[in-house]
Amino acid sequence: MRELIRTLPLMCVVLLIPVVPFLFFGGHLEDWLRGFTQNPPSPLVTSFLVIGLLATDVLLPVPSSVISTLSGWQLGWMLGTFATWVGMNLGAVVGFGLARRYGKPFALWFTGAEDLNRVHEISDRYGPTVLVFTRAMPVFAEAAVLMAGIHQLSWRKFLPAVVLSNLGIAVAYSALGDYAERHQWLPLALAVAIGVPVLVAAMAKRWMPSA
Repeated sequence: MRELIRTLPLMCVVLLIPVVPFLFFGGHLEDWLRGFTQNPPSPLVTSFLVIGLLATDVLLPVPSSVISTLSGWQLGWMLGTFATWVGMNLGAVVGFGLARRYGKPFALWFTGAEDLNRVHEISDRYGPTVLVFTRAMPVFAEAAVLMAGIHQLSWRKFLPAVVLSNLGIAVAYSALGDYAERHQWLPLALAVAIGVPVLVAAMAKRWMPSA
C-alpha cells in the first residue's frame, strides 16, 4: 500500500498531462485537431509511422499506450489494431533477439537493474507466462522481453505469448481511440491510456518480489 501511495502523486501528474493543455489552450488545440482530421496523412503513411514508433518501444521511451490509442483515433479500430499489433510485435522481437545475442550488459542499457531483477524473480517462478502478465505494464513489459532473451528462451515459446498478448492490447487501445474519435473524447481517452498502465504497473510493483 505504501508503494502505491508513494506513486500516487506521480500518477496524478501523468493523468493531467493530456488534460492540462486542453484546459489552457483548448480552442487552439481543438482547431489543430480539426485541421489534422480534415487533412490527415494517408492511412498508409500513418500506419507506417505507428509501426515505426512502436517497433522502437523496447529501445526508446515510446509511450506505446498513447501511440496505440492515437492509432485507433486516426485509422479506426481495425486498421489501428493491425498497425499497433505489427509495431508492438516488431519491437518485442527486436528487443528479445538483441538481448538473446548480447545478454545482460545489453539489457541494462535499456532498463534498470532493479526492474530487471524483479522480472528475473517472477520469471524463475512463472516461466514464459510472465510475458503475458507484463505486456500491458510500462517498464516491466520491456524488462520481461529482455529477461526472456537473456535466459535464451526459445523463439517457439516466446512468440505465441507475445503475439497473442499484443493482439489483445492492440484491440483494446485502438478501440478506445476509435471510440474517442467518434465521441470527441480524445483528452479523456489519452488520460485513460496513460493512467491505467501506470496504475497497473504501480500495483504490480507492490506484489512483485523486491530486487
